[in-house]
Amino acid sequence: MEIEREQQIDYTGKKIGMWFFLFTELLFFGGMFLLYSVYRYRFPKEFHEGAMGENLLIGSINTAVLLTSSLSIAMSISAIKKGNKNLSSLLQVVTILLGIVFLIDKYFEWMEKISQGIYPNSPILLQHRDGEILFFSLYYVMTGIHGLHVLIGIVAISFMVAFTQREVITKENFSKLENSGLYWHFVDIVWIYLFPLFYLIT
Repeated sequence: MEIEREQQIDYTGKKIGMWFFLFTELLFFGGMFLLYSVYRYRFPKEFHEGAMGENLLIGSINTAVLLTSSLSIAMSISAIKKGNKNLSSLLQVVTILLGIVFLIDKYFEWMEKISQGIYPNSPILLQHRDGEILFFSLYYVMTGIHGLHVLIGIVAISFMVAFTQREVITKENFSKLENSGLYWHFVDIVWIYLFPLFYLIT
């Protein structure tokens, strides 16, 4: 009974710690969203024209990919709670692969823009109006930082796969996987906000 109580306290502590970390991340991204909102208010026409050059198809595919990855990581947590180690590991691997697909899509999207000379401080971009320069600068910074978070999530879930196979993560002790899932869901939610800001501006 005492052991179960200690395990519950440990589980609660880890969960609170993770939520606190996500709160700091929320403040970080919130600051960038606020900055975006200020500049979009000042340069609505330029931001709209900048978004017209975005690849809506790739953006939509990446949105579907991340939403699917949220489902797979949630299902992996459900599987480990039922004691199904192999299914949980498989679903974690699926999540990792979907994250890699997202990064590959983003790489090709960036390379397309860079090949057109559209990147921060490029001679071609500096010939554009101030609003468009700000739009693309925010695009690279915000999607770049988000991509870094996706990469961190992929690394974290890769460790979770190893922990699950070694039975460090079990149906009695799954807080590490659950916290990794929370982080992944947060990253997905951030993209849900980034997608309309950069691809669907009207």
